[in-house]
Amino acid sequence: VQLVESGGGLVQPGGSLKLSCAASGPPFSSYTMGWFRQAPGKEREFVAAARLIGDSQLYADSVKGRFTISKDNAKNTVYLQMNSLKPEDTAVYYCAADPYRREMSTPRDYDYWGQGTQVTVSS
Repeated sequence: VQLVESGGGLVQPGGSLKLSCAASGPPFSSYTMGWFRQAPGKEREFVAAARLIGDSQLYADSVKGRFTISKDNAKNTVYLQMNSLKPEDTAVYYCAADPYRREMSTPRDYDYWGQGTQVTVSS
């Protein structure tokens, strides 16, 4: 499985960005797809995740109500819509895939990772 993120960039506080994660490789319709982020000097942290079968989703408290994860199974693509961005959202954002539907917020339960895309929130 290969994951390629896109959509990062520089945005002012209060602005919006939409990240995309395109997956290629074996069929991944039963996977869990997650978004994580890592700021300089900090550990990688969970942002949001969704099961590709069913409607199960999970969000970190810090992004709940501002970020939305969505999926397009036909395109093998997962999105992260980020609204009301804050400077503390600045980080490299990573897409990840778990073929075994394990714990949604735990990085070690994801077997495949993208290269990351930088999101910078600054005026």
